Order: sequence, then structure tokens, then C-alpha cells
Amino acid sequence: MEAIISPDKREFFHTNGYVLVKGVVPKSDCDKLIDTIWEFTGYSPEDPETWYRPAAGTDALWKSQKEGMLPLFHHQTMWDNRQHPDVYRAFAELLEEEKLWVSIDRVNMKPPRRDDISSFNTGFIHWDTDTSKLTFPLPRPPRVQGVLYLADTADNQGGFQCVPSLYRDFENWIKTQPADRNPTKPDITGHEIVPIAGEAGDLLIWDVLLAHGNGQNYTAKPRFAQYITMFPAAPGVRRDDAVESWRNRTGPASFPADERGWERRPGTGPAQLTELGRKLLGLDPWA
Repeated sequence: MEAIISPDKREFFHTNGYVLVKGVVPKSDCDKLIDTIWEFTGYSPEDPETWYRPAAGTDALWKSQKEGMLPLFHHQTMWDNRQHPDVYRAFAELLEEEKLWVSIDRVNMKPPRRDDISSFNTGFIHWDTDTSKLTFPLPRPPRVQGVLYLADTADNQGGFQCVPSLYRDFENWIKTQPADRNPTKPDITGHEIVPIAGEAGDLLIWDVLLAHGNGQNYTAKPRFAQYITMFPAAPGVRRDDAVESWRNRTGPASFPADERGWERRPGTGPAQLTELGRKLLGLDPWA
């Protein structure tokens, strides 16, 4: 079987801090999750006015909604992507580790920017880790994050953007920064922000030390994405919190919750898991 992470892709990742793997998930599976997002929000694909108001049954916009983040965690369409064998292979090959756990993360629907609703006109660059506590040389394999493109996403559509030049000179850059610098939001003066376009089914994996974020959406279509991260399973450790999250269809405590409990509607149950999915969740141990 041909490797998903070729030597060229691995070298690109080590140099630039990210790699885009094409066509990892079938477009049909991505479309199913987009349909779930429309149902979850109650928005109409044909009526853009609905994209800028609270989702059906909520009293206020969710925290982080201005950045497109939605508190949807465990729908079957999300788990079908998380447990897709090629998604797993991409992470396993890049990390050179077979025994992995998968994150319980959200989806993103970012509508086009509008001058009359400026709270949605956001773009940012940050780290999801505290860079003040690093030791050098940096440990390998790195910690990574990932995002699955659910629809074709142009470079000006509010999708993933990053600062590869800062990553390439990261250790030297840190040495030049003041002691009181912001450890999660870099000063990127003199560095270029690079947006990464992609197609439905593409998987982008990046090093946690790559400064990144989402851009502003200057198109007429929403940006759709699913965040998926995998990391080495901790030997001898039970992953009870993740298992309970799956069983009860709730998200991590650190994320805003859906006040309606949409994923826990009567007649619904936990997503069906494959043999691989059970191991990625932590329900079954890796041999």
C-alpha cells in the first residue's frame, strides 16, 4: 500500500510546519456532515440571512460563533470521518506511531463577512499551546493538530492560515523576543500570513508550534471544516472522559456547550464505532 505521507510531504512538514494531504475522505462523507451542520443550526443553505442569527432554539449566539465554531461533537457523520482509515493512516505515518487516540473536537461554519454584522469579520493568528514553557531542542515527534476541509475552500474564504516563515526560524525568533511577550499570540511583524486553500476531503495537519488561525471570509459561501487531531495513546491509561463524552454526546468542559442538547434528542444514541474507532476513542485498548 502506497504511503499517504511521502518523503516529500514529510520534508515539507518539517520545514514549514504543516502538510496538506489530498482527498483523504470521500466528498460524499463531507457532504453528509455539511447536511448535519445545516440541520444542527437550523440555517437555510438558500437564505444567507439565516447564517448570522442564533441557531434554532438558542437565546444567544454561542461563544466563538463569530469565528464559526459550533458545539457539535459526536454526530455519526463526524465519527465516520474521525475513524476513516486514511485519516488515521495520515496521522500514524506522520507521527510514526500506530497506537493513537483521537480528539473530541468541533466543526466550523464561517459565513461571509458583512460590514453590517462586524462581529463575524474576524481573522487571527495564535498558538494553541503556551510557548513560554518550551525547552530546546524540541521533542520529536511533535504534537500536531488537524483540520478536514468539508467543502472546497478558496484562499480568501476564511479558512486555515499560518506563518511558515516564523516556524522555520522559530528557535532563533524566540531568542529575540522580550521576556514579557504574549506566549499564545506572536508578534508576526515582518512575516507573511499564508492562507491554505483546499478541496473537500483534504486533511491539513500542522505542528502545534506553527502560528496559525482562520482568516476572514471574502467569498459568498460559508467555509466548512471539521477539526480532527490524533496523538499517541498513553500506555496503561484509561480514557474515561472521552468515552463518557461519546456515550453521553457531550463536548469537553473547555468548550461551550449546546444549550439545547441537540445531540441528545430522544431516539438518538452514541455514534456507531468501527474496530478502529473504538481504539481511537479509547473504548478498546490497543494491543
